[in-house]
Amino acid sequence: MSEPKTYFETVEGCRTCIMRGGAGAPLLFLHGANGAGRWLPFMAELAKGFDVIVPEHPGYGRSDTPAWLDTVGDLANFYLSFMKQLGLEKVTLVGTSMGGWIASEIAVRDPSRIEKLVLVAPAGLRVKGVPVSDIFLWTAEQTTRNLFHSAELAERMLAMPLSDAEVDISVKNRVTTARLAWSPRLYSADLEKWIHRIDLPTLILWGRQDALIPSAYADRFHELIRNSKVEMLDNCGHLPHAEKSAEFVAAIRQFAGEA
Repeated sequence: MSEPKTYFETVEGCRTCIMRGGAGAPLLFLHGANGAGRWLPFMAELAKGFDVIVPEHPGYGRSDTPAWLDTVGDLANFYLSFMKQLGLEKVTLVGTSMGGWIASEIAVRDPSRIEKLVLVAPAGLRVKGVPVSDIFLWTAEQTTRNLFHSAELAERMLAMPLSDAEVDISVKNRVTTARLAWSPRLYSADLEKWIHRIDLPTLILWGRQDALIPSAYADRFHELIRNSKVEMLDNCGHLPHAEKSAEFVAAIRQFAGEA
């Protein structure tokens, strides 16, 4: 697995940790609430055809927590500055879970630097009668078990020891997630009102057995984003990039193409 370059860039006064590898058209990956501390196999695969850029959001991982960080909308505005500062154009923007929520908010505000949008089980909306699970009530062990459909994969993840530094980052990530998405839970009334403004080619990817944000939400995103299509991954939970990595990469390659 090829190793990326890891470096720090100060954007909007926030020292931000970035992993970057590969060559080709830019692909900006926005992680979910668990963070993005490692260069994972799907990133290495995508880096064979894209310039893959994986920042740790402000407030997460090795990035600073700026005083201005209060909402997911703040992160969307940050990433507009981030893309401008890094000179990114014609970006394939991929966001998973909370990262998908951020990506949606970016596209609502200013899609000028984005070529294609990939939303992977994004948060941010509500479907009447279909509740989202309350991640803040889950223990760390429950979170791992509930995010994966495969019990075997969940057990392997639970068996991996965490260093003290990784435990500290996990706590930091959880605190920031609560700061951004505690009330209302994983939802934005503003996104609900304005998501129809997105007119980018959009791929909505979802694990059919998602226990956090039910796959019924894929239909709602598809309904509100007119230039979108849905792809369901069977035998898959909330983290398709980890649980169905090969299918996840293939779907993005087919949708976005490679240089």
